[in-house]
Amino acid sequence: MSSLDRPAYGHAPVDHRAEIAVETARFVAAVTDADLTTAVPSCPGWTLADLVKHTGSVQRWFSSLLHARIQEPPRKREVDLRLPERQEEYVDWLTDSATVAAEAFAATDPDLPMWAWGVDQHARFWARRMLFETLLHRVDAEMALGRRPTVGRSLAVDGVDEFLVNLPFAAPFAPQVAKLRGPDKAIRFHASDGEGNWLVRLRSDGFGIDVNPGAAETADATVHGTAADLLLLVYGRLHHDAAVFARDGDNDLLIYWFANSAF
Repeated sequence: MSSLDRPAYGHAPVDHRAEIAVETARFVAAVTDADLTTAVPSCPGWTLADLVKHTGSVQRWFSSLLHARIQEPPRKREVDLRLPERQEEYVDWLTDSATVAAEAFAATDPDLPMWAWGVDQHARFWARRMLFETLLHRVDAEMALGRRPTVGRSLAVDGVDEFLVNLPFAAPFAPQVAKLRGPDKAIRFHASDGEGNWLVRLRSDGFGIDVNPGAAETADATVHGTAADLLLLVYGRLHHDAAVFARDGDNDLLIYWFANSAF
């Protein structure tokens, strides 16, 4: 499967590796000439400088994993970030981080079997994960600067899917996820602007995701919104009671879900 194919667990074909470069360039454009001490409300306690540092560090860390072709959980996180001492140089460093990532992708077959913390045990997992880390924090930066972020539909659909299918595996670093269980409850996320439909089934032993469930599959609670808004919703950048969403069913179930699904 190439990076241009339909993702193994997704809806729309997305070239994750190419989109990382695009999203990094959008991030860089947003923060160029900005005050890097600006607070980022969607990441409490962080400034734009922290956001840039985190995103570039993730790109370089994941790139090191790809070069190493890891086959088991890494025992250490040390990597030469080459982080400048002066924050004024952080933006150029973020641009260089995307180049580091591109070099790792060029040297790695996306179909290469690799350890990953999520569902897809191939090198492509890390490109997909890196893309949505970069995209989300580009959105954070734009919101911190008072701008209205946009996300393309195909990217948004793939991003919602990537979040939901990997969420059951996130408990080691997001322990609240272990609380997401219940007696046969279901939550539907429905993209009102086209393709995109996910059913989360809570069971006594955890939860799972049905991608594109049939129309006859019922849910105890449903959230309807554009794919882009659903992406910001699952990542906690929008609240489920925001005016952009229509909701049906058990609101307490939605409150319970969003209280425990962040990572």
